[in-house]
Amino acid sequence: MPPFRGNPRSPWARFCQNRRAVACLFLLCLELLLVFLLPPLMGLEPNVSDLEAGFWAPPSPAHWLGTDDVGRDLLARLLCGGQVSLLIGLSAAAISAALGVPLGLLAGYRRGAWELWLMRLADIVQSFPSIILVLCLVALVGPSALNIVLVLGLLGWTGIARLVYGNTLTVRDQEYVVAARALGASRGFLLRRNVLPNVVAPVWCSIPLRAGRAILSESSLSFLGVGIRTPQASWGSLIQAAADLTVLTSRPWAWIPPSLCIIFTVLCLAVIGDGLRDALDPRSRRLPD
Repeated sequence: MPPFRGNPRSPWARFCQNRRAVACLFLLCLELLLVFLLPPLMGLEPNVSDLEAGFWAPPSPAHWLGTDDVGRDLLARLLCGGQVSLLIGLSAAAISAALGVPLGLLAGYRRGAWELWLMRLADIVQSFPSIILVLCLVALVGPSALNIVLVLGLLGWTGIARLVYGNTLTVRDQEYVVAARALGASRGFLLRRNVLPNVVAPVWCSIPLRAGRAILSESSLSFLGVGIRTPQASWGSLIQAAADLTVLTSRPWAWIPPSLCIIFTVLCLAVIGDGLRDALDPRSRRLPD
């Protein structure tokens, strides 16, 4: 790619030097545009059955990915299911960051009771097998997209809080923070202007990874039958609907596309997270790809 014109030391310039990360960011943005714009532009209806095409019809000009067990267009359900899966992944990661960052700051800067109770709560949450805990909570509150987002987001704060907490312990005793405190800076000013900008960089790196994990968790829940349920679609529910030996062996168009979409999206998010880590770490000396 052409060289970045601007400050070569800026995080964005370093990120642009990582060709794999930039390519994955471009592909992920393209995927977002496709799943959100193609259904209305092409007039695709994910819940309308085509009785003329029949059930489990193979791919054809009328239905590019065929139809499912009740005659619904699988391309429409794949794109609309992508909207649900992507929104769940990104929203859950955003909620985890919104909770984890302030709680980690409080525990690391205030110490004392804040540190004791918040970190012990994080230990308790992380001591449970995550998939079992998510399964129980989703089954308790009900299998809907909103409930899955809330459960994944509220349970995902612990990792981010620990990350911010550890960095805050280091930054709070730095000379510039001690000097600002001696000059009479308020606690809110210190946290907002001196501590937060120096501890938030790893959070940006972890958000794409947590979004990928949330997509995998939603797909696992839907595949196990406690996630997104018909008529609403997601990539996991599409795979679950095709979880039959006959479908798996004779109708690959029903399960291969959503499986590839999950793999592709999670891999792109992982590469973007690695690129952000290298771009935001001033000690990184990795050569550009």
